[in-house]
Amino acid sequence: MNYKIEEIEGIGKARAEKLANAGIKTTGDLLAQAASARGRKVVAERCGVSSVRLLKWVNMADLMRISGVGEEYSELLEAANCNTVKQLRRRNPVNLSKRMLEINAEKKLVRSPPSETQVKKWVDQAAKLEPMLTY
Repeated sequence: MNYKIEEIEGIGKARAEKLANAGIKTTGDLLAQAASARGRKVVAERCGVSSVRLLKWVNMADLMRISGVGEEYSELLEAANCNTVKQLRRRNPVNLSKRMLEINAEKKLVRSPPSETQVKKWVDQAAKLEPMLTY
């Protein structure tokens, strides 16, 4: 899945413009340029963004490769300490679903949390995707 860069939580209009000036207009562009630690360093310097913030965005873009995750659920997955496709593929869907429900009850990140069935589909998809990020 490929989304406009501003669909990542925390990227507003001003930051999206800085990223666009660096050739990053979509989540796919971000992953292509910032999947490696070296790439993230270059992008962070070019765009005037902290490396920590950029890594968070890259992680969300990675999760958004899963059909059905999008911006809304990528933030909830991150709050459940599931930051990347590589981590998602190793999760127990039942436990992850329960954790996401607990977090959402506390933080109200999404209107409608994903079902256990949906989380299982995400885990299955993640298992089929190649990891993109290196550290």
